[in-house]
Amino acid sequence: MSVTIMDDLMRRGFEGELCYSTSRSSGPGGQNVNKVNTKVELRFDVKHSSLLTDQEKDLIFSKLINKMTNEGELVLVSQSERTQLMNKKAVTEKFYEIISKALTIQKKRRPTGATLASKLRRLERKKIRGVIKKNRSNKGFPSE
Repeated sequence: MSVTIMDDLMRRGFEGELCYSTSRSSGPGGQNVNKVNTKVELRFDVKHSSLLTDQEKDLIFSKLINKMTNEGELVLVSQSERTQLMNKKAVTEKFYEIISKALTIQKKRRPTGATLASKLRRLERKKIRGVIKKNRSNKGFPSE
């Protein structure tokens, strides 16, 4: 189901509304990390997007509130790869995955009851435990 949503999202053409920026990656990495801008940040303005319906925008806002700015922009970052191009691909894939997951409506969980076999096992264990406890008592034996 999620695959069809992702395919639909890719066909809409979000590339025109995605804004990429680059900077230097943080952390260890040797000589390259201090010179090359390989970290890629993706910004997508959900509030002003013309490709999303109002219902889809509401779903995204409710599920991705922690990844959003106060202005309604979705911000994603990738700095795991060594090149800017690979990080751009990675952050774009992450964008489509996150959006498709947010737009997927989860089925309502229907609670189930205990099965007959599990009830019978529980009662059998209770009987065995009761017999063990009954055998511990000193009834009928003189105390020393």
